[in-house]
Amino acid sequence: MIPLSLDDVQRLAPGNLRTTGADRVTGVQIDSRRIKPGDLFVAVGRGADYVDQALVAGAGAALVPDDAFAALAALATEVRSRSSARVVAITGSTAKTSTKDILGALCAPHARTVVAEGSQNNELGLPLTLCRLEPDTEVAIVEMGMRGVGQIAELCDIAKPDVGVITTVGPVHLELLGTIERVAQAKAELVESLPAGGTAVVPAGERQLEPYLRREDIEIVRFGEGGEVSLSYFAAREGRSRLKVEAFGRPLTIEFSFSGRHNATNALAALAAYNALGLPLGKAQRGARHVKLSRWRGEEAPLPGDGVLINDCYNANPLSMAAALEHLVERAGERRKVAVLGDMAELGPGAASYHREVGAAASRAGVDVLLAVGPLAKSYLDGARGVPVTRWAPTVEQGLTALRQLLQPGDCVLVKGSRAMGLEAVGEAVAVVPAH
Repeated sequence: MIPLSLDDVQRLAPGNLRTTGADRVTGVQIDSRRIKPGDLFVAVGRGADYVDQALVAGAGAALVPDDAFAALAALATEVRSRSSARVVAITGSTAKTSTKDILGALCAPHARTVVAEGSQNNELGLPLTLCRLEPDTEVAIVEMGMRGVGQIAELCDIAKPDVGVITTVGPVHLELLGTIERVAQAKAELVESLPAGGTAVVPAGERQLEPYLRREDIEIVRFGEGGEVSLSYFAAREGRSRLKVEAFGRPLTIEFSFSGRHNATNALAALAAYNALGLPLGKAQRGARHVKLSRWRGEEAPLPGDGVLINDCYNANPLSMAAALEHLVERAGERRKVAVLGDMAELGPGAASYHREVGAAASRAGVDVLLAVGPLAKSYLDGARGVPVTRWAPTVEQGLTALRQLLQPGDCVLVKGSRAMGLEAVGEAVAVVPAH
């Protein structure tokens, strides 16, 4: 981190500051288990109980702030103001983290890059990412989530992005926002927050965003069919893929270390942002082979009889479910296709209808077995009339029992649901369960 003096810390973040004699801090952590010498430990919630532990671990200082969120925001804003790095902010209804992972890999061979860890995309995670900026950092890639109107604008006030990427607009957080139009409004705060001369990267043909793309002092770059960056060919084999891309009038062929077709679209968005940073499109291949997606996003593990587990259970909504089902069918080949789908959360009054639509999508895709897990997930079965084998389990534990009964050697199994479901327990257990 760009160092901050303890005077800076006290000025920026009022609270109880304990020091060990250091006159500056060189990192910020909120988890005492991650402390490195010279870090500032900021106590969030029950973190105040771990101040002594952090100091023993080598923290240069520990702060119990009057307002934890405000403290982290102020510290990150200060670090950002002292950095000359170009910041890319990524938001969207789906694929934020995967797009961030792809862009980070593309940039790394060409610029000193800081990338958000995992899904650090909220009022805690984003400041922690910015507090990793070093004096020589050239590119910072941050992720921005939201649960309501105004939240992305607040994160932009901290990050001051130069490039903004909106991956998708779809039915997420509808319990809070009500309509997809409001989702688009919330996501578009990123476009509105860009400085003159900045670049907004958005999906081509996304009509919900069009009212917010009228600024003439920024560049608007669209990706996808009809956009400046589009896909003309995709093939995947053994965990890798080959893409032919038209990028700003130039043909590119790039091999990536992922196999999901949906990640090809994410790669288009990443390539558009990469170009906006002034990095060489002709050398994008150098990083493309080293993409490593964050945990539980299409992770694969072997199953008995040459089967495959696709563990994609970090989160779920109608858009990402459809993409995951498509990937299941492509990845399965001649294997039996088994979808273990959990509840999709925060969809509001229309939740049952969205679940039925996903069930219908599973039927159209040719899924052989559909196991629905969770109270809301029962509605998948209402739409999955063409799936040969369907089963419902109200809990994750019962779902695991049911899957053990259904699983056959050589199956290709997708496990996906909203994060609150905790379906990773099924994914992790089934990979070592013997076939029945």
